[in-house]
Amino acid sequence: MNIAYGIVAGLLAVFYLYAGTLKVIRSRDRLRPMMAWVDRMPLPAVRALGTVEILGATGLILPPLTGIAPSLATASALGFVLLQIGAIAVHLTGEDRRIALNVGLTVTAAVAVWLATRL
Repeated sequence: MNIAYGIVAGLLAVFYLYAGTLKVIRSRDRLRPMMAWVDRMPLPAVRALGTVEILGATGLILPPLTGIAPSLATASALGFVLLQIGAIAVHLTGEDRRIALNVGLTVTAAVAVWLATRL
C-alpha cells in the first residue's frame, strides 16, 4: 500500500508543484492561455492559491517520507479534493466549461486520501 500511495501522491505532488509555481511566478497575461479563469480573480488570490498548492504538494510527500505527522498526508489529499470541487464550480460558473482535468484530479486526490488512511 505504501508503494501505491507513493505513486499516486508523487504524481499529484508533481502536478501541484508545477501548477502552483506557475501561479506564484507568472503574470496574469502568461497564465491566461492555460487558465482562463484568472481574469475573474484578483491576482493576490491566484498567488495564494499557488502557494496553497505548493504547500499541499509538500504535505503529500514529506510527512509519510519522514514519519513525522503522517496524518498531514491525509489532510493534504483531502484539501486537494476540496480544492478541485471549488475549481469545478469556478469553471462551471464561467465561460470555461472544461472540467475533465479537474474531475480526474478530484478522483486521484480521493484515491490518495483512501491510500493515506492505510499508511
